[in-house]
Amino acid sequence: MILRIIGVATLFGFTLFLTKNYDPKIIGQYDFIRTYLLILGSICIIGTDQSILYFTGMLKSRNRLFELRGIYIKMVVLILLFSVISLFVVLVIGKDYINSYLNDDKIYGIIIKATGLLFFYSITLFNTEVLRALERVYIAELYRNTFKYTSVIIGSIILFYIHKETYLVDTFLIGFFFLSLFTSIKIYSIFNKSNSFESAQDEEATISYKFIFNKSYPIAISTLAIFLLMSFDVMFLKKFKGNESVAFYALAVKLMSLLLVIMNSVNITISPKIAEQFFSNNRSELIITLKNSARMIFLISIPTVLFFCLFSTQILGFFGEKYLVVKEPLIILMVGQGICSIFGSVQVYLNMTGRQNIFQFILIFAVILNFTLNKTLIPIYGMNGAAFSYVTSMFFWNLIAALIIYKKDKIIVFLN
Repeated sequence: MILRIIGVATLFGFTLFLTKNYDPKIIGQYDFIRTYLLILGSICIIGTDQSILYFTGMLKSRNRLFELRGIYIKMVVLILLFSVISLFVVLVIGKDYINSYLNDDKIYGIIIKATGLLFFYSITLFNTEVLRALERVYIAELYRNTFKYTSVIIGSIILFYIHKETYLVDTFLIGFFFLSLFTSIKIYSIFNKSNSFESAQDEEATISYKFIFNKSYPIAISTLAIFLLMSFDVMFLKKFKGNESVAFYALAVKLMSLLLVIMNSVNITISPKIAEQFFSNNRSELIITLKNSARMIFLISIPTVLFFCLFSTQILGFFGEKYLVVKEPLIILMVGQGICSIFGSVQVYLNMTGRQNIFQFILIFAVILNFTLNKTLIPIYGMNGAAFSYVTSMFFWNLIAALIIYKKDKIIVFLN
């Protein structure tokens, strides 16, 4: 949690530097590409960043952890395949259509660069979760929330002083090449040094590409759906309102991300534990884990929500007076996310207990709802419409997931 807060502080410090020194249009372009990578990256990773936690818990319960190395290599191959396919699809769609749809004559060149480096971006995110699965939690958190922004922070400062601010996105993208390299070397070192990943001569790996894909792709669809829930607003704001609105709204989303950090810190930490307890039929410990995580998420989230709502004017004013326009969307996002905190770890429970398909269908309906609301409300209400669309769809999938878990397993996942 402390490392995550340090990561958030790093991101906010960087955001403050940008809002004080960079044109909102450049910031909006950067936030758009960041969102673009979130969406496309979730497709290329195909859920392996979460299924590696599932496989780790499952293999530990069966004393077959030696298979994890082979699973890792197969997952990297799958990520490479989907990255190449993504680049091919973007090239087929073509420059004219992309520029025309997004109302930006320069966006295609940036999208091509981002797609070209997509494999390294995806491997960086994947490796971060592999480190977590290998119980290197601290280094994983540093890569996830701090090291990820190091190159772009240093680069943005240099660009500002040499008056080349338009290369901000390029600096952001290049950093992932080095991050993917460093994390891969670290994982390779762990596999080679630990005896846990060595099998006896008569033991063979049994997990195939097909099995990995079948367990991963439902999580990929769920992850993609969650990112789409967080991205349709940015896409439609860029289309209907321009880069400046994207920059303003993105600040509110980043402030709200403090709550997401709290939830994700708890959820990611308990993911392997839930899988291990579930497959070991340890129901009593599983219920305790879920209950404690729900309470922790709620008790930390509510004071945060109150603080940001009560002092929203002062907080936004700190980034510059022009950012006060996002006060109402910020309050909507904070209150909505605070309400969703009562549902605890519904996403993690479904993904770690083999119910990925169920969660996938829930999120598909939520994405359809989110898309419809954004397309209808953003042209009329702008950023307020975007915030309302996000909050409504998030509440919808959390509620449905919690009800299904109770119906199937008679377990109350949400706060009680």
